[in-house]
Amino acid sequence: MSEEKDAFYLVKKGDVVGIYKSLSDIQVHLASSVGSLEIYKGCSLSKKAEEHLALHGIKEAAYSISAADVSEGLFGRIVACPYQQPSHSGGKASDINLPSKVLRGADQLDNNLNVVGPSLFSSNSDRRQIFNAAQSDLSTCLSCIIEFDGAAKGNPGPAGAGAVLRAEDGSKVCRLREGVGSSTNNVAEYRALILGLKHATKRGYKHIRVQGDSLLVCNQMKGSWKTKNANMAFLCNEAKELTSKFLSFQINHVLREYNSEADVQANLAVNLRAGQVEEDCQC
Repeated sequence: MSEEKDAFYLVKKGDVVGIYKSLSDIQVHLASSVGSLEIYKGCSLSKKAEEHLALHGIKEAAYSISAADVSEGLFGRIVACPYQQPSHSGGKASDINLPSKVLRGADQLDNNLNVVGPSLFSSNSDRRQIFNAAQSDLSTCLSCIIEFDGAAKGNPGPAGAGAVLRAEDGSKVCRLREGVGSSTNNVAEYRALILGLKHATKRGYKHIRVQGDSLLVCNQMKGSWKTKNANMAFLCNEAKELTSKFLSFQINHVLREYNSEADVQANLAVNLRAGQVEEDCQC
């Protein structure tokens, strides 16, 4: 599975923290691991963090380090990857948190994100089911929701494109704005969708759900409406080419009142010069 270039995955087991570069590396360890794990995803490791890990790490994973050596701010912002206990195991899942020292290093990890780990398991069947559950749950770290909207003052007139990227739990990851120049509302809508898809590709997301209040864009992307206008056909094809980069993609029409945050970004973008992009992102 292709992943975000600079992403890293933090796995805490007992008093050891391992830092991995890919989900596949984690899954190899999950297949044979016994006991509970805590898994987080980070955007990138700073040079200072890598130097610290090289000094304190143990020869395993890309880096590994004693939890006692984790300093404040070491990992920047990290996001919890839910890791669920299989229903047949008979044990009760419980909330597990990294020590306060690590939480501070996580740059105020969102309070609504919980990490749950499985109870001890011993049979090969249990291990396989834990592996499969972990593989599924870790994919949520590569999933996002894109909300898009376009605005044009005059139709045609000064136009802007706006998009909001959200994690699976609904928390905002990024707000995006792009100036479209003098154009129609439909063009701005497509530009907003393309803006969101490009940014999702850049951040390494692989499972995408899109929503917007443009019936034209949603239905043309689904293939239920024809693209008779040459400009619309060009933009539709560009958007479809971007969707081929994801492992899964779906697009749905929503009412305008459920697309208000993307609408705010689109109206702000009207004041930007053509092609100018602004981003407000978590990391």
